[in-house]
Amino acid sequence: MIPSSISSLRRADVRVPAPFLLLIGMFTLHTGSALAVTAFDQASPATVTWLRLTWAALLLLALGGRSLWRAVREATWRERGSVVILGTASAGMMLFYSEATARIELGTATSIEFLGALVVAVAAMRRRRELVWIAAAGVGVVCLTRPWQSDLDVLGLGLALAGAVCVAAYIVLTQRVGAGFGAVHGLALAMTVAALVSAPLGAPAAIASPDLDLILLTLGIALLFPLVPFLLEMVALQRMSRTAYSTFASLEPAVSLVMGLLIIGQAPAAVQVAGMVLVVVAGVGASRGDGGGRAAPSPEPDTRHSCHDGSAARNDATMH
Repeated sequence: MIPSSISSLRRADVRVPAPFLLLIGMFTLHTGSALAVTAFDQASPATVTWLRLTWAALLLLALGGRSLWRAVREATWRERGSVVILGTASAGMMLFYSEATARIELGTATSIEFLGALVVAVAAMRRRRELVWIAAAGVGVVCLTRPWQSDLDVLGLGLALAGAVCVAAYIVLTQRVGAGFGAVHGLALAMTVAALVSAPLGAPAAIASPDLDLILLTLGIALLFPLVPFLLEMVALQRMSRTAYSTFASLEPAVSLVMGLLIIGQAPAAVQVAGMVLVVVAGVGASRGDGGGRAAPSPEPDTRHSCHDGSAARNDATMH
């Protein structure tokens, strides 16, 4: 069922523009993030996150099929070690993000975490003038967090910043893992490690007081993120240049703000909207600053770690 959905998406890619697929995936992702916030009334952010990661791992392991285990057996110890580190970074990224969104607005938490991706992008260009985009994003985050207000949640901001560090590590490590295992296999293994790493924090409460409604809700959230956005992104990246992809990805904080408003009623103040615009502009500016409108090169087929539907897996890095 799931493998056939990949083939269907690839056939649909001929008809549906790649940017549209990417935007659908982005809205799906942040719908899942917003729904996760509503689940915090039933369980702690750590428990909700562990359940999401566990469901995601199970779904992706099923998607990987037998070829996944063959890939693990044939991988080097260095490749396996990279997966463990990536999974640990993924667990930290999602745990910090969940704990942050339990304390501060969804759009604000996403914007702060987006700083991790922005720093990686600017650092890769190695041009001092590109630091202006980090400065612009920093001003935007200040507008979003409004530190001059007395009700500033310092812990929430600190957790989001910790998530930004994990995002930066996630992006760098995903490139390495993707080169060794391919996208689907690498993500499946990383999510499995992430579920195991987060288990000590989230599993005890879920096991001590099992809640069927919560279990089913987190299954639905896991389908919204990461499975559907990942499949859509995997198709879209086959037809988009790196610059175009990065430009659209820069809209993510704005999408998060919109979904926070629509689903959980988090209405931003005018200064926060201005801050969001600055963050998005910084992301677009940094992505356009790479000077490349070139399409992402297709990787050479990897007979060891190819997807089980027979197509070569992509090595592009994706953000959470």
